[in-house]
Amino acid sequence: MTPPPLEHYLIVASLLFAIGLFGMLVRRNILMTLLSLELILNSANLSFVAFSSFLGDLTGQAFVFFTMIVAAAEVTVGLAIVVMLYRKNKSTDTDALNTLKW
Repeated sequence: MTPPPLEHYLIVASLLFAIGLFGMLVRRNILMTLLSLELILNSANLSFVAFSSFLGDLTGQAFVFFTMIVAAAEVTVGLAIVVMLYRKNKSTDTDALNTLKW
């Protein structure tokens, strides 16, 4: 059985990126924005792994490993910020949060 060609992985990665970008632009909930950001990061990770497998080099997979560590830290800090903003403002809507303005 032969593996799928590189183009199939890149098409899926571009679809994930498009869905994530659409979510970042349209959604007004902070949690959905963070979820969309994770989709964008996962699409980049999928591209790295696909190219790494296609070229027979493990550098892309090692880069994905470190990217996943950074994404996990980003989610942890992001959720902590969301919880604190929700406790203060009783809302996770980005339009209602104006506490970060001068």
